[in-house]
Amino acid sequence: MSRSANTFAVPSPFWRDAALPFIEARTVDDGRTICYAKHTHDTFSLGAIVGGTSTYLNGATKAHVGRGVLVIIDPEQVHACNPYGPDAWAYRMVYVDVPWLARLQHSLGRDPNSDFHGFSPKLTERRDLFAQFGGFYRALVAPGVDPLGKESAAVEFFTRLHGALDRELPDAARRGADNAKLARAADYIAAHCRQAVTLDAICAAADLSPSYLIRAFNARYGMTPHAFLIDRRVQYGRAELRRGRPIADVALDAGFADQAHFQRAFRRIAAATPGQYRSAAS
Repeated sequence: MSRSANTFAVPSPFWRDAALPFIEARTVDDGRTICYAKHTHDTFSLGAIVGGTSTYLNGATKAHVGRGVLVIIDPEQVHACNPYGPDAWAYRMVYVDVPWLARLQHSLGRDPNSDFHGFSPKLTERRDLFAQFGGFYRALVAPGVDPLGKESAAVEFFTRLHGALDRELPDAARRGADNAKLARAADYIAAHCRQAVTLDAICAAADLSPSYLIRAFNARYGMTPHAFLIDRRVQYGRAELRRGRPIADVALDAGFADQAHFQRAFRRIAAATPGQYRSAAS
């Protein structure tokens, strides 16, 4: 597959964010010159093959994998992937700290006294998971998505991954939505919407785990906590624009990185630009 056909394209081969120290990403668009010896990682590793073919060795698993395959590598597992065939071998990898993933597993119903539980399948060709990984990866590396949006995307994806591949997990849906706690989460977001809100802070305010908060909040309010935060920022921006304040000042005061991010969010929610809204309000 050519580089132009890669659907998860990102501008840099490695991605890290100091606000999200538990996760790292790497993109390779043409790995035909790469050669990996057998090795391990102290993280949980997950990769999407988006072009070409590679050999894949993971414990007793030996396979040729191509586009549409997710490779699943538990921490400290000996493995190696190397290009196979003439086409450009392209892939996207994420590396997740084990304590973060173990806490997510505990919130989904695993014994809180146990350590990280590895996966039985070492690869999957499920189209839904491959597509969901693509959406998660794009959000993770996108410069226009704030840390809350990136971490929420990570929690949502890995919750789905566990639900799909870990049959030993208890049914987390058995717990009914705690409306009072969810209301506390919504109130916290609304009160702090102009600040750099973190998922940990929302969870602490609501006394809920990240995976349950995102799932139950979406069921209760019809949007994720991150989408709710953006909505609150836009609503604040509308009020300030009605007062005639400059758009650039409102954008920063509302908590957006810059005017362009404010414009995109405002147009998506209000079906008008901030300039159009400000002119009508004056």
